[in-house]
Amino acid sequence: GLGTLAMACFGFGALLSGKVTHDVAPVLAAWLVGGFFVQIVVAIIEFRDKNLPGANVFLIFSCMFMLTGALSLSAKYFLHQAGMAFDASIEGWLWLAISLWFYILLPCFLKSPKILFIIGVLICIALACIVCLDFGIVGGRAAIAKIGAYSLFGAGILAIYLAGAIAINTHFEKQLLPVTAPYIV
Repeated sequence: GLGTLAMACFGFGALLSGKVTHDVAPVLAAWLVGGFFVQIVVAIIEFRDKNLPGANVFLIFSCMFMLTGALSLSAKYFLHQAGMAFDASIEGWLWLAISLWFYILLPCFLKSPKILFIIGVLICIALACIVCLDFGIVGGRAAIAKIGAYSLFGAGILAIYLAGAIAINTHFEKQLLPVTAPYIV
């Protein structure tokens, strides 16, 4: 799950930062669909393990960030390529709702490794930037996009580290890589 989170963070980060053009949308969408399947499975496992905050986050990430993100990117790309007018302004409101949900859930992760909580904070920053951009904030758009992009890159890097540390430590049955203690025990 954290690996596909990292993939999505890097993909959206590259798009927001301008490191790639919007012409990559269909390819990014395909990767997001793959991420959807991984994260929905992780959500089910987390529900089974009674980790409700983790399960809910993976469920929302799988459905909203991965699947809906892929569908939205594809729709906007193909409508634009066909020269058809469309209004995507509703996305600001939709991202706002998902962002507020994520913000209210974030304190649950104070009982998780600090790294996971920091990933959540970075995603919150990126979500605020996405909401501002989708609402059409004009002043400072480039700066807002860069802040969102680099927050996503940071979250992605930390997600890769945490996923690797958990896998390595579990495999060797001892802590080889630190995963950090929770803020609240």
